[in-house]
Amino acid sequence: MGPDRGAPTRRRFVQGSLALASVALLSGCGTPGAQTGPSFGGSTLETTRIRLTRFPSLCVAPQYVAEDLLRAEGFTDVQYVKAEGGLGVYQTLTAGEADISLGFVGPAIIQLDTSQSIVLLAGAHVGCFEVFGGDRVQAIRDLKGKDVAVIELGGSHHIFLSSIMAHVGLDPRSEVNWVIHPGPEAMSLLAEGKVDAYLGFPPDPQELRARKVGHVVLNSAVDKPWSQYFCCLAMGNREFVAKNPEATRRTLRAIMKAADLCAIEPDRAAQLVVDRGFAPRLDYALQTLKDLPYNRWREFDPEDTVRYYALRLHEAGMVKGSPEALVGRSADWRFLNELKRELKI
Repeated sequence: MGPDRGAPTRRRFVQGSLALASVALLSGCGTPGAQTGPSFGGSTLETTRIRLTRFPSLCVAPQYVAEDLLRAEGFTDVQYVKAEGGLGVYQTLTAGEADISLGFVGPAIIQLDTSQSIVLLAGAHVGCFEVFGGDRVQAIRDLKGKDVAVIELGGSHHIFLSSIMAHVGLDPRSEVNWVIHPGPEAMSLLAEGKVDAYLGFPPDPQELRARKVGHVVLNSAVDKPWSQYFCCLAMGNREFVAKNPEATRRTLRAIMKAADLCAIEPDRAAQLVVDRGFAPRLDYALQTLKDLPYNRWREFDPEDTVRYYALRLHEAGMVKGSPEALVGRSADWRFLNELKRELKI
């Protein structure tokens, strides 16, 4: 006999459980697909297709978990577009190949300093990056004169480390020796003592801890001031957002509710991320979802985050424009403010 097609599977159970949780969470925002108070585009979706990005960092799990929520919001065609390289998210959005995505705040600011093709929509979460050091690095100031591994100059690792160094008065342009290696190779070199530090995004910190490589010098989930600012923001292609305000509103709502799901149901959310092929290992995916405080999108002001990182990157010589000017031309918080009103936050 062949397999019982009606028999429950772990994947069906996970998806069903998350679907039930999704309905409960959405009940606070009205019936999915129906008008829930004033909206910028009316109650009718301008498009039933939504394209998000996929890239290696597991910290953006909410946009993967959001697929069922997006369908509940009325999207019939939910696509995940592969973003190549460390800056692929911003290039993919800029090119109009994706519509909305979560992405790192530092590289987004670099992009926005010279281009107005992306618009910032909301804060997503804090805590995705950690700095690991070898024996010669006990604090960020100890990076002066040391060998620090990054995947590429101008990439996410380099940008965040530059902002961190600028915060403690180091000049990342002249006071550190940047060495370029792919992530797995950089972690191996740190284990061998051949580089002094490495900044990792999930699942790299989870792997480094599991392998007992180095020690944590900075954890942005708990160490101030980084734990008080978003590391990732929701952002969209400017033209898409302008033409599709209702689709933007519903997409943002789905992603933020998915963030809540990651916080309250990390086991099931992690299993879903792995089952759908967004992560290869359940243990690292689950640890990521448990490590990151996904529900803090309600607590902090994304505008403060943009100002803070823009100032640090300006000090590091990576941003020319003023923080105020950048916020003024690059952010649209209307959708977030409406969502907060719906949820009575």
